[in-house]
Amino acid sequence: MARIGFIGLGNMGSGMAANLAKAGHDVRAFDLSAEALGRAESNGCKRAGSASESVAEAEAVITMLPAGRHVREVYESSVIGTAPTDAILIDCSTIDVATAREEIGKAKGQGYAMVDAPVSGGIAAAEAGTLTFMVGGTPDAFERARPFLDLMGKAVIRAGGPGAGQAAKICNNMLLGASMVATCETFVLAQKLGLDLQTFFDIASKASGQCWSMTSYCPVPGVGPATPADRDYDGGFAAALMLKDLRLAMEAAQSVDAYTPMGAHAEELYSRFSNRGGASKDFSAIIKMIDDSWTAQGK
Repeated sequence: MARIGFIGLGNMGSGMAANLAKAGHDVRAFDLSAEALGRAESNGCKRAGSASESVAEAEAVITMLPAGRHVREVYESSVIGTAPTDAILIDCSTIDVATAREEIGKAKGQGYAMVDAPVSGGIAAAEAGTLTFMVGGTPDAFERARPFLDLMGKAVIRAGGPGAGQAAKICNNMLLGASMVATCETFVLAQKLGLDLQTFFDIASKASGQCWSMTSYCPVPGVGPATPADRDYDGGFAAALMLKDLRLAMEAAQSVDAYTPMGAHAEELYSRFSNRGGASKDFSAIIKMIDDSWTAQGK
């Protein structure tokens, strides 16, 4: 059993911390939300009074925070210099590559091993312990982090050196965002051409147009496996989070002079959708904006 400091108990962090506690680890959890702390306690974690208290005497520190500025603040004010230097530091937040590399470098300068390990899979996977972790860091740091990540995920893959986990995550989600837009456009077109949507799904899922956004996360209610579309697009992966990841991807593309027109258009569409009130809906709900009649027809 290891003592783990866990900071950030939102929709994703809550399930992740619970799985570590379920595995028998001593999880000292902290979040600014009293409700989140209460939920963590009910899931077997111990409440910490502050971020610094959660990492004191920890063998591993895991963070799941909203943005790069939060990661920088927490690590520089509460983790580095407070956690034992033999603790493995694991940041599972999705942030910009530059900040990830900067913080890993600062941690290394103070004698710590640290990895960036953003996740894919959503809330349900966080609760079920079936996340995919994309990890950046040295081989040694990766091996030290892996036993903890294995308890929260079904796949733990080293993408490369510091920051590589973040790079892999934003590239993956740029592809996901663009492919979901194309999937939504396709189903709207199929409907307008008079095709039965289940029949079209049966055809396309076995043809060259097959993609994850269609076969595993179909944006059409009642078609394919159960998805947020069957719950009026509640739950799942919020459009606001997809927009955040697309913006990170566009910032990264600009920094290396990469031409990403599809990614840029997907960012613009998700920005428009969020501004129209769709930010809290699952990202597949963008089908409602692609064709407003989709909602009017009860789709």
